[in-house]
Amino acid sequence: MNSILRHYRLLSDIIRLPVAHLHFDSAIHPTDIRTTYRYYTKPHPRYKVIRNKTIGAALLDLGSLGTQEHYLESIKGKNAGAHHARRARARGYQLRHIDRNAYIDDIYAVNTSLEERQGRPMDAKYREKSTAFDTLAHFSYYGVFNSDNRLVAYANLGHYGNFSSFSQLIGIRNNDGIMHMMVVDIVEQLISQGRARYLMYDTFFGAQPGLQTFKKILGFRPYRARYTLQ
Repeated sequence: MNSILRHYRLLSDIIRLPVAHLHFDSAIHPTDIRTTYRYYTKPHPRYKVIRNKTIGAALLDLGSLGTQEHYLESIKGKNAGAHHARRARARGYQLRHIDRNAYIDDIYAVNTSLEERQGRPMDAKYREKSTAFDTLAHFSYYGVFNSDNRLVAYANLGHYGNFSSFSQLIGIRNNDGIMHMMVVDIVEQLISQGRARYLMYDTFFGAQPGLQTFKKILGFRPYRARYTLQ
């Protein structure tokens, strides 16, 4: 009975999710855009009747925020995203665009700084040191640097059409708020550029509670995503 009740509540929550229409524009990069579209819309690895990144997509509606000030207002308060971002800046951290090939050693150090994250062992790809990174024109590559000019976190952000999506977001573990600052600063850039309606950070369902909380205090909410490809 408890199992049936849990499934009923989950279905009820899914039905009430707002719907976001996410558009892939293949003119941006025909090969990668089409490959990413197929990945986002393939059958879910566990629930074959739904698509991979459709139910509970973690989205931030940049279009409804209007300005950077409105975004910061929406995530203010103790232990909220803006608070942690300010704390990181006060400790000397900065976000910059990077060429990943100039930071191969630092990226590997970040990737191997922990044996597991969110209660799961790190994927094998993070334990292997890359000798070179591909640079795609429709991606933005970011790094967070400490006061000693050492890279301590990085993010890869793809721009696909009316939405952008993180493909990687990872940093060393400390209590300085560096990951919050990275996301907040990237969101502020996207708002000022007017480049995308939505920002995506994977999904809520399947994420560990700590990661769900991290997404929520930065303004992300679960949606039902509907994808189109042009």
